[in-house]
Amino acid sequence: MAELAAQKSSVRGAVRHSGAFLPDCECVVVGEVNGNTDWHDALADATAVVHLAARAHITHETAEDSLAAFRAVNTEGTLNLARQAAQAGIRRFVFVSTTKVNGEGRESAYTETDESAPEDAYAISKWEAEQGLRKIAAQTGMEIVVLRAPLVYGPGVGANFLRLLTAIDAGWPLPLGGIVNCRSLIYLGNLVDAIIVSLSHPNAANTLFLLSDFEDVSTTELIRRLAAALDVKPRLFALPRTLIRQAAIVLNKRRAVDRLWGSLFINSSNIQRELDWLPPFSMDIGLAETAKWYRRVRGDA
Repeated sequence: MAELAAQKSSVRGAVRHSGAFLPDCECVVVGEVNGNTDWHDALADATAVVHLAARAHITHETAEDSLAAFRAVNTEGTLNLARQAAQAGIRRFVFVSTTKVNGEGRESAYTETDESAPEDAYAISKWEAEQGLRKIAAQTGMEIVVLRAPLVYGPGVGANFLRLLTAIDAGWPLPLGGIVNCRSLIYLGNLVDAIIVSLSHPNAANTLFLLSDFEDVSTTELIRRLAAALDVKPRLFALPRTLIRQAAIVLNKRRAVDRLWGSLFINSSNIQRELDWLPPFSMDIGLAETAKWYRRVRGDA
């Protein structure tokens, strides 16, 4: 929001309840995001939409039908917004999706031309939203831009990345030394910059782009770089993957361990070629800003 406002753009944020607040913009309460959400007030006089709201990964899933719960928000909610946006005369609709739509665990880089292979409910719901958006674009003429992002880190990060930060900072011994894999990530500042470019660049219309920091790391290297950003010493040691996987099965953490060892990296050259876009922030800068935020919220800085 702040970045768009700095460019003298008039920005309106959609929030779910009246207590929510977004800096540097007008806020409109829309309630829960699903197939019945009324977006009329949020869309009034707008020319473009950036859709980031989603039901993301749930650590302790309580829904009886997980896929239905993800579809309600990520698929039906997205397409409902897109239809209303087209009716309101919106010129361009930027949808932030996920590289998990491409698949997981492949030992070579994913590209935009690969056949989609989403595996979990979250990725499936995002992929179905992408398909629906393309149909709406064809029917209405509204321009669609799909940005598939890998793990996003930066100030405000949560879930497994925050847990990893906490473990490194606490000096916990981590049996993750020597992992040979390749992971793509994107710093929040880089994602925001790519979104801003996608809102106006003529070559972005009706196009899919894979995003990243243009720097891929192994899990072991990421831990070392996070430790450096936190100014602590990483306590890494190596254990055989088979041993850790057996323990993970017992603890019902197999998928989490597989993600730590597996690769998920992408070739982001298409957005550089088509939009002349390069990440404005290096990974080291992104990790440093993440560490500063972490220290601040913990009261260490």
